[in-house]
Order: sequence, then C-alpha cells, then structure tokens
Amino acid sequence: MNITVNEKLKAYIDPLTPDEHKALERSILAEGCRDALVLWGDVLVDGHNRYGICQKHGLPFQTVQNTRFQSMEDVHLWMIDQHLGRRSVSDFQRGVLALRKREILEERRLAAAAENASPPADAGAEPNSTEPLKSRSDIAKAARLSSSQVMQIEKIQKQAAPELVAAVKAGTISINAAAAVATLPTEDQKSAVLGGKDELKQAAKRVREIKLKPAKEEAPSDASSTNERLADLQLRLQALTEENHRLRQQVLELQTQLNAVQ
Repeated sequence: MNITVNEKLKAYIDPLTPDEHKALERSILAEGCRDALVLWGDVLVDGHNRYGICQKHGLPFQTVQNTRFQSMEDVHLWMIDQHLGRRSVSDFQRGVLALRKREILEERRLAAAAENASPPADAGAEPNSTEPLKSRSDIAKAARLSSSQVMQIEKIQKQAAPELVAAVKAGTISINAAAAVATLPTEDQKSAVLGGKDELKQAAKRVREIKLKPAKEEAPSDASSTNERLADLQLRLQALTEENHRLRQQVLELQTQLNAVQ
C-alpha cells in the first residue's frame, strides 16, 4: 500500500508532546492500532503518529478512504473539527483551531460572494460545521471557550514572541497570563520565558498592576505604559474593524440573495 505523508499537512495540527507520544506507543504495542488511518487518495490525513509507530515496529494497521474531500480546504476543515472534539487538545489549541476555521470559512464566503454563488459545502464535516463563525461568541462556542479567552488567544497570536507562544502550548503559562505578558516588548517577553514559570507569573502580575493603577498615578512620560495602552487600543480597533467588515459582507450577501429571488 502506497501512503504519502504530506509534511505540511502533518504539521497543520500541533504535534503530540513527547509524553503523549510515548503513551500512544505503549497503547499500540499493547493493544494494536485499533483506529483506521484516514486517507485522501494516497495522502495520509489522520493518524500520522499511529502510522509512524506502526512503521517503526512493523505492526499492521487499517485504512479508510474519505471520498468526500474535494480540496485541501475540505481536508483542513475536517482535521480542525476532529481535533476540536478531542479532550486531549488544550484550550489554547482549540482557540487557535477555531480561529483558523473562521479564516477558511470567511475566505470561502468572500469567494462565493465575488462569484455571486453559494459557499461550497463543507465536505468533510458535520452539517452544522459550515455555519460561519461571525463573532467571538461563535468562535468561543466552537472551541468550548469563553469570549474573553478567544480575545486573549487573538492577542497572543498577534503580539506574543514565538518563545511565549511555545510556553503557552507547553502549559508553562496560562492563556490569561500570556495575554498580559504579550503586551510587553519582545525582548522582555523572551527574558520572562527564560526566567521560567515563576518569572512569567511575576511579569504578568506587573502588567496587571500597571493597568490597575489610577490614571492620576500614571506618569505621562512613561513611554512603555503609553506604548502598552496604544497597543491595546490598536487591538480593539482592529477587532472592531474586522467585525464591521464581516457585518458589511453579511449585508452584501443577503442583498445578493434578495436580488436573486426578485
């Protein structure tokens, strides 16, 4: 059987931690590969870790074809929905996946509106998975998070240094604390990460204390505080701009549908 491993597809979802991979390997060695690998033609879509372990130990495995995929976008949406439903996926990972899903569905809606056509069906997911994620509450519901957590994850994605993102993924720092540390200059973020868990906590605490100070106690000449407030305002402005764009696009789509009916 010819199975092709697409490295970009393999890396589309965050890999297992070393401990998680070892646990999976022990399970397969003891019980065999119980779940079939999902293929799209000869491309491996789901089961990269199981496939690697079976190859390493010469163990048999089953495969199943998903014939509903029509494009790589369908594959990505299916992978996202599969991982959103798994308990082993962290809150941060679920938030990132839900935001990624919104981007794909938004691109599809825009392309469909430009062609004056209906968005293509999500071939690989459940029927309700094609519902557009228009707001943070929609994203939060899909990811089983609060709207504030989604906002914090967006902030981390846009402002956090790679080292800080890695610390969140590793569970060294909470989403809430990471969103606070992400408002610091990049070098300060890196220093906090190098300092370990305790230093990250202290950095988040310092940021929160600064924000809680009354305006009259803030020094007007404090450039770092000014930059921090400006960054927060810019983030809010960008979020409102994106929300406004989505609402305008929704109005345009409804108008197009109305004209088609008339």
